[in-house]
Amino acid sequence: MSTTTTNRRNFIKGSFTLAGTALLSPDLHFYIKKSKPVLGKETLGHNGFTYRVHKEWGNLNASKTPVNNCHEMVMDSQGRLIMVTDETKNNIIIYDKSGKLLKTWGTAYPGGHGLSIFREGEEDMLFICDPNIGRVDKTTTDGKLLMTLKTPHELGIYKQEDPYKPTETAIAPNGDIYVADGYGSQYIIQYDAKGNYIRHFGGPGDEDNQFATAHGVCVDNRDQSNPTLLCTSRAHNAFKRFTLDGQYLSTIFLPGAFVCRAVIDEDHLYSGVCWSRLKYLNQTPNSGFVTILDKKDKVVSNPGGTSPQYEQGKLQLMVQENPVFMHCHDVCIDEDKNIYVCQWNANKTYPVKLERV
Repeated sequence: MSTTTTNRRNFIKGSFTLAGTALLSPDLHFYIKKSKPVLGKETLGHNGFTYRVHKEWGNLNASKTPVNNCHEMVMDSQGRLIMVTDETKNNIIIYDKSGKLLKTWGTAYPGGHGLSIFREGEEDMLFICDPNIGRVDKTTTDGKLLMTLKTPHELGIYKQEDPYKPTETAIAPNGDIYVADGYGSQYIIQYDAKGNYIRHFGGPGDEDNQFATAHGVCVDNRDQSNPTLLCTSRAHNAFKRFTLDGQYLSTIFLPGAFVCRAVIDEDHLYSGVCWSRLKYLNQTPNSGFVTILDKKDKVVSNPGGTSPQYEQGKLQLMVQENPVFMHCHDVCIDEDKNIYVCQWNANKTYPVKLERV
């Protein structure tokens, strides 16, 4: 066969391939394109919310300070970054903002998962959730145990067979405590500041006031005259907004994004996306990214994901575009608007820093 004939056949074959691709819908064509890894000084993000990736930022000596899953992180009033992991050699790891290890403590949380911080008088306090043992503890930042919340079974609000696996807490301005039973019976349980039961709401289902993986809860105080709760319904790809007494208000639908908890920083909402929908629109392993919303609940940036697109006011499907992350489980924002990303099921990797540029 001559070289000319071979080249002609390759050209025709390539023409058919391009023609076939052109006939695909824009959405279908989108899913078959390949992602490119971030290299060198490339940045992630959109619309001015762009970041340089520092994957080595939180790396420690794994033989001395191991992690399993880096579940959540908060920043205290001293500017220290406090992280919870389900590694019982050191459940709590405290960094400075350079990534230097300051302190570790905690061996009692085999499923260390949720970590919230709030100011009580002149002191920072933590709430730690462990879904593996069904426990929610209030502690000081150096590990002194102050209170363990009564479980729904102890309170008599769950049947004995109802699972209780708390994943997150949030603290209201008046000190009320909200617990998300995200891996259990899908309720948000409200206590007062002393741990007395007030109410519970939600439950499993597809109604507006119900949840499918009530993974997180957050007090949204951007309107200080009217604070609300943002409750995660992860399998619904949504945050659901409630009043502080548990009345459903609205849903923020984030198609394609299996979001974890909402994190409020000034006017914006940040969240880790644990999975997105790639192949056949299914929940796909190793497909996480970060999403950022403005005060009007509009997505403005998806570091590691596709650029947010709206058509006739409706947000279009968002998926991972750049394989920087595996499963983004939480984010923490510092005063310079850098993002620290904690990951679940990511080969025991330490937190990643996204430097705002």
